[in-house]
Amino acid sequence: MARYGMIIDTTRCVGCFACRIACQMNNALSTQEAFIRYETIEQGVYPHVRAEQVPIQCQHCEDASCVRVCPTGASYVNKDGVVLVNAERCIGCRYCIVACPYHVRLVHEDTGEVDKCRFCVLKDNGAEPRPACVDTCVTQARIFGDLDDPTSAISKALVASNAKPLAGNLTKTKIFYVR
Repeated sequence: MARYGMIIDTTRCVGCFACRIACQMNNALSTQEAFIRYETIEQGVYPHVRAEQVPIQCQHCEDASCVRVCPTGASYVNKDGVVLVNAERCIGCRYCIVACPYHVRLVHEDTGEVDKCRFCVLKDNGAEPRPACVDTCVTQARIFGDLDDPTSAISKALVASNAKPLAGNLTKTKIFYVR
């Protein structure tokens, strides 16, 4: 069993939106819907200021508040630690949207169902997931893999880069950022 995670190196991200577009296409999202959003963070003091593009998506928390508040069990964590939504069980109450500290869930325009990033695990028919955002990143700012495998690229990169989760790690996220 794997425990999937991702590193996003914001020092390499150029804000080209390729990851977002690939995600939209892979998940049949409309142009108005996205699992990835960008925040621009300015750092430094004039005249040495830089703007950093920070792509934010579901953090696949181990202690997921969205899962805890879901009254039907539609939000759940699979055996590989990926937070998912079972659309058939979702009643559209939106508790998970309110509970998510990262504001990364959306409601589909056409169905009213809640959805989110799933590391493309549902598109791979049981094979090891390979997120479209990782494959499409032109600057290779994203690394995906098994956090529990010390020989995986992500485990090695975590040690080498000193990547950190967003704003503390109260929910035990599985997405780490190099900033």
